[in-house]
Amino acid sequence: MAQAVEEWYKQMPVITRSYLTAAIVTTVGCSLDIISPYHLYLNPRLVVNQYQFWRLVTNFLYFRKMDLDFLFHMFFLARYCKLLEENSFRGRTADFFYMLLFGATVLTGIVLVGGMIPYLAASFAKIIFLSNSLTFMMVYVWSKQNPFIHMSFLGLFTFTAAYLPWVLLGFSVLVGASAWVDLLGMIAGHAYYFLEDVYPRMTGRRPLKTPAFIKALFADENVVVARPANVRFAPPQAEEMHRD
Repeated sequence: MAQAVEEWYKQMPVITRSYLTAAIVTTVGCSLDIISPYHLYLNPRLVVNQYQFWRLVTNFLYFRKMDLDFLFHMFFLARYCKLLEENSFRGRTADFFYMLLFGATVLTGIVLVGGMIPYLAASFAKIIFLSNSLTFMMVYVWSKQNPFIHMSFLGLFTFTAAYLPWVLLGFSVLVGASAWVDLLGMIAGHAYYFLEDVYPRMTGRRPLKTPAFIKALFADENVVVARPANVRFAPPQAEEMHRD
């Protein structure tokens, strides 16, 4: 069993494995009181006034309590992050990293701007961790890129992947979770999907082209073309060479 888990872990692509590891280590560390969540949550004033820039990253790593909700999000993270990196972004690790960076930036921007709006400030002030939203963004992007895959929700009913975000949003509402968290993920996911897939088809321009310095951080995957062994290519016959 342990060997199977180890092989499954090692077979994960690099971004999925790194994010999943950081999320589990951070959440377990907080549960064991090794790390304090108060040093991780998103606080714009501490970021600006006390230069605690790590909060812009660490708020995406903590998934609150280790309960059923935590297991659900670890499953979504391991599954849909892996599916995106291995399929839609196969051989494009830098592009996948840039997608996550774009999503994290959009989510942070929404919370900061929302906190300035009088009637919404109280709601956005409660959103201090955006890990669930970033995970939901990946689910949304995957569902948009694979809309016709048939799925089943807890064996109760079937639907196509295009409706997966809405099914999960409805489930969150039923169990009493905040719908804001999922909605933010859907907004960030739709922004990426539109700018990366829809807008380029409309205009021929790609506004989310991955910067060169990010591409330099990741080695390109070599494409290996297999050649059958012991295959010799005979020269063309003389009559074929002189044929017009």
